[in-house]
This record gives sequence, C-alpha cells and structure tokens, in this order.
Amino acid sequence: MIRRTRAITLLQATQDSETLNRLFELATESSQRLKSIQTLMPPSLRDCVHPGPIEGPVWCLLLDNNAVAAKIKQLLPSLLAHLRSKGWEVNAIRLKVQMSRKPD
Repeated sequence: MIRRTRAITLLQATQDSETLNRLFELATESSQRLKSIQTLMPPSLRDCVHPGPIEGPVWCLLLDNNAVAAKIKQLLPSLLAHLRSKGWEVNAIRLKVQMSRKPD
C-alpha cells in the first residue's frame, strides 16, 4: 500500500485505482440513464426515483416507497424501449424499494 503525505481529491483517487475508476464510471452511467428517462415519468415521481447499480444488462432503480414502485412498474416497457433507443444495452430494470430508517 502506498502511503501519501498529501491529501488528494476523490477524482484523483478514482483515476489512480482501476476498481474505483470502474465504480465511478458505473455510477455516472446510472445517473445518466435516470436523467434520460425522467421525462417519461410523472413529475411527482421524479424525486422518488434514484439511480442504482448496473449489473451487466440489468439496471436497478431505487425507489422511495411501494406506491412509486407500482407506478414505475407500469412504465417499465416504455422506459426500457427509451433506454435502448439511446444506445444502452438494458434487458431488464430491477426495482428496489429502499426502507427509510427512522431517526432514533
């Protein structure tokens, strides 16, 4: 392990590490995908849908609650078609509801 005596930025750290660089690229692509499909979603849902991990041809969307999941599930065919038309190889979108932690 290389010990550094000066602080480096997160961007520099990701560029120095192949693994971190790949994670950064996947996170950026996931955000771009979400930005691309937001116009297909009702405005009231846009803040409730967050980009998730990309695992090969499967992309995950993180949702705030079950009601949002039900609505997004109805939109999946059009979301997939839109992503494919933009050049992304997405065979499926997985939906995951995030359970929010209540403050102690």
